[in-house]
Amino acid sequence: MPDEGLGQETMETVQFSTVTVNITGEVVEETTQSAQRFTEVLGPGLTLEMVLVPGGVYLMGSLGGGDEDEHPQHRVTVAPFLLGQYPVSQAQWQALMGGNPSRFKGPTRPVDNVSWRDARRFCERLSRRTGRHYDLPSEAQWEYACRAGSATPFAYGPTLTTDLANYNGEFTYRGGPRGVYRHVTTEAGSFPPNVFGLYDMHGNVWEWCADPWHASYAGAPSDSRVWTSGGDPKQRVARGGCWHDTPEVCRSATRLKYPLDEGDEILGFRVALPI
Repeated sequence: MPDEGLGQETMETVQFSTVTVNITGEVVEETTQSAQRFTEVLGPGLTLEMVLVPGGVYLMGSLGGGDEDEHPQHRVTVAPFLLGQYPVSQAQWQALMGGNPSRFKGPTRPVDNVSWRDARRFCERLSRRTGRHYDLPSEAQWEYACRAGSATPFAYGPTLTTDLANYNGEFTYRGGPRGVYRHVTTEAGSFPPNVFGLYDMHGNVWEWCADPWHASYAGAPSDSRVWTSGGDPKQRVARGGCWHDTPEVCRSATRLKYPLDEGDEILGFRVALPI
């Protein structure tokens, strides 16, 4: 079992259910999956769950449609890594950083209103506390983890419903149904995970990635490292869409450009750990 960099700790096998939907949003398959998970203890009764994302090869970006910044679609090889099972919560943030910048208060809700620099400071403090090198995922890692082996617009299939993610359900995608518009973030674990065992990769809060913004994938790396060359270092990438967005904006391939020093009620993050 891969556990380099984790000392003597071991991973546990966790089981979970996930679903596949058709173009109208109807659940056509429910399967039981398993994943390897490492649990970091942050304090009494407070943990950080990290899921092993298996390595593989995928096509990053959109083949057709989508925004111009989602092209050209290109093949990326991803090494195994660990990724937060959920976005960083307000309880986790408070334990390490003190205070709570979030608009939508709740200990198990994702922390929101954090800038890219804020998120990096959290990673640095977490790394010092644990002796492990936590950081934001690269954009290529994030999309690979979100897709979880799928080639459809969403990890669950060709459309999205508000039974599967937190977004503005007054809008629909393709043949999907209208749903609810909650106007707030939701607690961790409110919706089914994807096949990798990761929750809230679509909707809830946009999630910061490490990369500077590039307006297209022309010249992008063919592996999953952070794309540091070129681009706009004052703008960083966020992925996944949020509670306020239409389902189209929550697609696996959608990208957001945002100033690295600005936080917003739509912005959160999850952490990554190399193995």
